[in-house]
Amino acid sequence: MTARTAVIQRPSLLRRMTAENSTLRRLDGLMLVAVAGLCVIGTLLVWSSTRTWAPGSTGLVKKHLLNEVIGVVLCAVVTTVDHRAMRAYAPLVFLVSLVGLGLVLTPLGATINGSHSWILLGGGFAVQPSEFAKVGLVLVIAMLLAQPAEGSDRPRGLDVVLAILAASVTMGLVMLQPDLGTAMVLAVITASALILGGVRKRVIALLAAVTAAGVFAVFAFEMLEPYQVARFTAFVDPSVDPRGVGYNSTQSLIAIGSGQLLGKGLLGGGQTTGRFVPEQHTDFIFTVAGEEFGFLGSVTVVLLLGVVLVRGLKIARRCEDRFGTLVAGTIVCWFGFQTFINVGMTIGIMPITGLPLPFVSYGGTATFANLIAIGLLQAIKLRGQSFN
Repeated sequence: MTARTAVIQRPSLLRRMTAENSTLRRLDGLMLVAVAGLCVIGTLLVWSSTRTWAPGSTGLVKKHLLNEVIGVVLCAVVTTVDHRAMRAYAPLVFLVSLVGLGLVLTPLGATINGSHSWILLGGGFAVQPSEFAKVGLVLVIAMLLAQPAEGSDRPRGLDVVLAILAASVTMGLVMLQPDLGTAMVLAVITASALILGGVRKRVIALLAAVTAAGVFAVFAFEMLEPYQVARFTAFVDPSVDPRGVGYNSTQSLIAIGSGQLLGKGLLGGGQTTGRFVPEQHTDFIFTVAGEEFGFLGSVTVVLLLGVVLVRGLKIARRCEDRFGTLVAGTIVCWFGFQTFINVGMTIGIMPITGLPLPFVSYGGTATFANLIAIGLLQAIKLRGQSFN
């Protein structure tokens, strides 16, 4: 290499390094730290809640760590993609998610915990396509509503109809499984996107009325599975059958209440060790936090999730293009609703719906979908142009 070549290449290398450092600085570090903290706490809680399954049992913790590593890789890959280019691929992502939901209804699908929502891959691994459907629906609805009608800041009527149709098909396939909890999240994603997209209030009111009528019809014509009806019954009055339909709610409240202020310490929870709370490593993992880390530990988990939501709202507010704003705002509503439902059902203020706690509960596909969503938020943050 000649001296002249070295002189030319050195500035080029410095420019690349400077650009990479600038990109890293523009990431939302506070959000990433909060997500990392939630993942660490989740790993500890999964370990505590599954270690008594068998002597020296670490299988689920190792699988959970592998899922988190894969999720981080997916997050990093999505972060590198210009979110505006994702708009072109939104229909493809959505169609792939619909194919996954369709495959669940074929012989490839498997039933776990009363919901036919899974595709078994072998080796103890399974995929839940409805989790990826959340990402697909976020992208396709944002794509449809991002283009305003000519001479207006509201989306075109045809695009609103297509967005509602896309959501209806997705929720219909999910309800066939049936998975009421995920269907509720999809409904919130749709409603939040329509509101953020500037759809007229009378259209929102009409959709709300149709939704209310649909909910009434579901109960009136007994379209829910018996275990789903039992969950609502337990929510109304857990004391009716504390050893039957009210068992989960009763044991959950006992576990959280016994933690008091500081908790019993990691691995020290009697309810957790005795496995009194069903699904305590997934849907009810907040009970493990309440018992072992106490009120302060539980509040820490909620505050970290709050940081993710607040930073996501800041990204949505500062983004200069409608597509990015809709994607970021809808993801925040998704995380916020799912967090409220999960925490609420463990403390008795919401019915049990089987929704995991974002970034904390055990679950492969849910972990992937959540971290992909964080990657989308970071991609919007990098290219929103109006960030400090």
